[in-house]
Amino acid sequence: MSKITNQPTITDDEMTTRLRNAFEHRATWMYNLLKEAKKQGLSWDDIGRKAVFTTGEMHGGRIEGEIGKDASVEEFAKKFAVGPDRKIFEMEVLKEDENGYYLDFHYCPLVSAWQKLGASEEEIEQLCDIAMDGDRGIASKFDNFGFSLGHTIAQGARSCQIRFDTRKKDAA
Repeated sequence: MSKITNQPTITDDEMTTRLRNAFEHRATWMYNLLKEAKKQGLSWDDIGRKAVFTTGEMHGGRIEGEIGKDASVEEFAKKFAVGPDRKIFEMEVLKEDENGYYLDFHYCPLVSAWQKLGASEEEIEQLCDIAMDGDRGIASKFDNFGFSLGHTIAQGARSCQIRFDTRKKDAA
């Protein structure tokens, strides 16, 4: 029996279903690319992490261009994970203030794709952490806050804990 529980509760929204299918398709590319790299003797971490982090930096750069490198976490929250993304990942906003932006994702279409492809639980956990390098890359573009990842669906938790916390300024 799998430790991973990843069942959507939003199942009657056609647009959400279509967007989830697009995310699953991208997760399939990622998995197949990394599997092929492994066959060639390359490490998933060596190939996947840098590529995904770079993609995150690109996305973060677009947001940075709109709000600036010195933006607050509150300004960032208005740009990150808004609109349809909230339904795709069944996001719950737990905190959105000057100190942090905390989201719990209650469903993951990437995990769903990797399960359908027959990836092992260990592979899914590794793939998930590599995928989160995108969010790490996004956060790297900003000076006033950072990213941390708590437990994840891929680890068997009921949600993924996505956290953007204000960085503490050193006292002068």
